[in-house]
Amino acid sequence: MSDSLWGYQPSSGHTAGVDLTGYSVEATDGSIGKVDKHSDEVGSAYLLVDIGVWIFGKDVLLPAGTVKRIDTEDRKVHVDLTKEQVKDSPEFDRHQHTGDAAYHEQLSAYYTAYRIL
Repeated sequence: MSDSLWGYQPSSGHTAGVDLTGYSVEATDGSIGKVDKHSDEVGSAYLLVDIGVWIFGKDVLLPAGTVKRIDTEDRKVHVDLTKEQVKDSPEFDRHQHTGDAAYHEQLSAYYTAYRIL
């Protein structure tokens, strides 16, 4: 993964300004949901993923550093995590966690444990 968990890997195929909203998100072992929102903000880039397809009503925030590859032709984002790792990640609550530095640090700790160096 990139040096920064909150930045896209150079090899991911990410292009700043490309809207990823609506793209399918693929874990290493299958589909996990759709991108509901994303940010390209330097040092704080992320994907907000609705995984309600297989877990009712749950949103997760995936740091951009978890993105392995973006396929713009098939409109898919491939992440370097399993479905279980995404499912077990801290749940995102739009009303509580937007701009919450403590939540950001909690996510960093969770996803750093799965980083491949």
